Amino acid sequence: MSEAFRNSAFLALSGGFQDAYTYNVRNEVFSNAQTGNVVLMSQHLMAGEWMSGLRYLLPLISFALGVWVAEKIQGKYRYARKLHWRQGVLLAEIVLLFIVGFVPRELDMLATILVSFACAMQVQSFRKVHGYSYASTMCIGNLRGGTAAMSSYFREHRLEDLRKAFYYFGIIVLFAVGAGLGGNLSIHYGIQMIWVCCAFLLISFLMMFYEKI
Repeated sequence: MSEAFRNSAFLALSGGFQDAYTYNVRNEVFSNAQTGNVVLMSQHLMAGEWMSGLRYLLPLISFALGVWVAEKIQGKYRYARKLHWRQGVLLAEIVLLFIVGFVPRELDMLATILVSFACAMQVQSFRKVHGYSYASTMCIGNLRGGTAAMSSYFREHRLEDLRKAFYYFGIIVLFAVGAGLGGNLSIHYGIQMIWVCCAFLLISFLMMFYEKI
């Protein structure tokens, strides 16, 4: 189930939502688009704006730590029977994002750090959809994979390539929908809207109790 498209759909919705949330209501810092953070950090540092550059560096470090922790969880609990290790990661992510909803605007940096950590755990733990490598919290790899698969389909006319392209472009569309929801809901209704992500992730968590059909 962790590789099923319907499960990946909710992860992609959450991934897009989180990025739009932190950018729009948490001091214009991305939670998972770390390439953008590197660009903005470098720009500020080279301009001598050290404190402004720091607000992009800390989410980068947090993202790296999130990947590290997720990998450690996988290594330690890979063969756990009562609860799949990926479900454990989702529970941790849900708890972190729920806490973020209580973090006041004066501590936007802390909120973004927590969201970046949660995003990293998700992207490290869920890396395939129907056997194809993908990312639920960013688009560039999915866009490359989908475009390459579509090109291969027009050359080879294999339905497998068309199916692969559908999965990749479908994830991109869902990510975009999540981003649109995240941006608009958080702007209009405030920082507690991150709890919508908790709902998306809870659905994914519950679906994983069932075998993929």
